[in-house]
Amino acid sequence: MTRAAGAPRERSLGVIGGLGPLAGADFLLKLVEATEAHADAGSFDIAFEQRPFARAADPSTVTTARKLYIFDMIGGFRERGIGTIVLPCFLSHTFMEELQANSPLPIADMLAALRAHIQSHFSSVRRIGVLTSEPVREQRLFERYFPPHECEIVHPRRHGGQDAVTEAVYGENGIAQGNRRGHPIELLREACADLVEQGAELILPGLTELTLVVPEIAPVSVPIIDPHRVYARYVVSERFALPQRPFRLGVVGGVGPAATVDFLQKLVRSTPARRDQDHLRVLVEQNPQIPDRTEHLVGQGVDPTLALYATCKKLQAGEADLIAIPCNTAHAFVERIQPHLDIPIMNMLTVTVSHVRESFPMLRKIGLLATNGTIASGIYRRALEEQGLTEVVPQPAFQTRVMTAIYGLQGVKAGFTSGECLDDIGAAIDHLISQGVEVIILGCTELPLLFSHRELTREGGQRVSLVDPTEVLATRCVSHAMAHQRR
Repeated sequence: MTRAAGAPRERSLGVIGGLGPLAGADFLLKLVEATEAHADAGSFDIAFEQRPFARAADPSTVTTARKLYIFDMIGGFRERGIGTIVLPCFLSHTFMEELQANSPLPIADMLAALRAHIQSHFSSVRRIGVLTSEPVREQRLFERYFPPHECEIVHPRRHGGQDAVTEAVYGENGIAQGNRRGHPIELLREACADLVEQGAELILPGLTELTLVVPEIAPVSVPIIDPHRVYARYVVSERFALPQRPFRLGVVGGVGPAATVDFLQKLVRSTPARRDQDHLRVLVEQNPQIPDRTEHLVGQGVDPTLALYATCKKLQAGEADLIAIPCNTAHAFVERIQPHLDIPIMNMLTVTVSHVRESFPMLRKIGLLATNGTIASGIYRRALEEQGLTEVVPQPAFQTRVMTAIYGLQGVKAGFTSGECLDDIGAAIDHLISQGVEVIILGCTELPLLFSHRELTREGGQRVSLVDPTEVLATRCVSHAMAHQRR
């Protein structure tokens, strides 16, 4: 394959070889034959990779290693632009649901192919005899695909039939060792006779090594299917859509760190969930090294635009569908970044102002407690004016106390949530109330950490409502995600 990594290509197949190298080679041959017989012969791009696995005393060890190996292989195929994963391995199909739930690419289901083939060509069959391994049999793989109301799955009896299958395939002179004549074939014929005696009308090999000897096993009194040939024809004749991916929220974290944790807590509380699996998938890029937004906006620090953009690009590369930035001041840079991203940033300021407008329709003066950078940028002022509202900010002496509450030695960013920082913010709140403000936006994501209630009654009986942009952002992100998943 010579193409660079990119979007998955149609008619591109990534084949993950089975547990045995001989069986893997057999499937590849039959897949090539199927592509050559197809109307679009020559249009298929096939990548084949195989890793033999040693049999272990503990089958769970093999299964776990196989799961992780397949997942890594799928990721590698995806980077190479492969469109569909082909998995000719019965053991791997015992955990197909896990693979499909985590795979970024569609996986052609071998058992679904066999089921469709039997329904099409052997519709009258009601008892199917299966030759498979003990682990696959214990997992009742075939019973999942052939429910009792359609047909009955018959296995070789434990003593004699099932033991014969195991010895024929994995014995010292078995098929897995390259022996396709003599004793292994006799054992398999005995197992087939056992199935026929139990009323099997069709025999389905459920071990990939058995596909190597289907012609040698025959003739028996009932048909024997070649799973590899059926699967190969299914793969080249069907189209496989990309799996539906759950909504994923990307979070620019670290601006600041405590505010990020606060946002995540509010995101969880805002989600209508009855169990863990009902919550959103969240990808957090915690980057406290993003330069201080306020310092730059007041002309004293490094421009954080590139660092914010790089963080957003990492979230985009992680397949986020929406980005949340739980930092009010950082939104002064959103308009610079958004045109260069392929996914939207949920604007914390505009959703907060919309919330204020909807929640307090009779009010026009809205107080704002924020950093010097946020106020200097005018981002809240413009957002409020667009909704017909007026921004009221503290006078310089009180704004100094707001900055001390946020950045001071005993400020919120230093981990304090009581004492001097709370006194400073309380003074600023009283100052805004004295100017006729009844609603105040806590326009720095650290400030909501100081308050457990959104209604305050100050000395003298004045009441004020506090609006938490972090909570509004979390709620809107959840609503956006729920709407996306309902589509």
